Amino acid sequence: MTSGRTVGIILIALGGLILMGGSAISIASSLTSEGGSMGGLVLGVALSAIIASIPEAAGVFLLARSRAEASQQADSTRQRKILDMVKTRGQVNIDDLVFELNIPADKVRDDIYRLVGLGLFTGYVNWDKGVLYSVEASKLSGNTCPNCGGEQAFVGKGVIACQYCGAEIFL
Repeated sequence: MTSGRTVGIILIALGGLILMGGSAISIASSLTSEGGSMGGLVLGVALSAIIASIPEAAGVFLLARSRAEASQQADSTRQRKILDMVKTRGQVNIDDLVFELNIPADKVRDDIYRLVGLGLFTGYVNWDKGVLYSVEASKLSGNTCPNCGGEQAFVGKGVIACQYCGAEIFL
């Protein structure tokens, strides 16, 4: 991630140097030669710009890619923190996650569903109380809610919801 950013900056600087160097050579040769014309000067500067655009374009691409990778890394780090907090504490208030991670509640909810989709989290959440519980998958067997004992129903891939208290159990 850092090396891509560094290489991108170096390539952009290299492109700038190629443009300045090629233009300077073109200007100097056109002005010092007896038969130098304005057309030759313009052609030299244009060729320098074309050649310089190649490393500059590669540098811009690497910078953009490194920013995207940094964003993905930040998401993964935040999700790992959520998973660690739930696993170590057993249960976590969603408000505590919002406060400790300094992100909105919707983002916490999205991260929880993403962790479930990746198969990294099993447990349940009571959205009404705002509590996330970590429960081993073996303890979730049966058709009763671990929160209130009510009947459960499948609501999505890897998700069961209690029809009474609204707790969602992630398998």
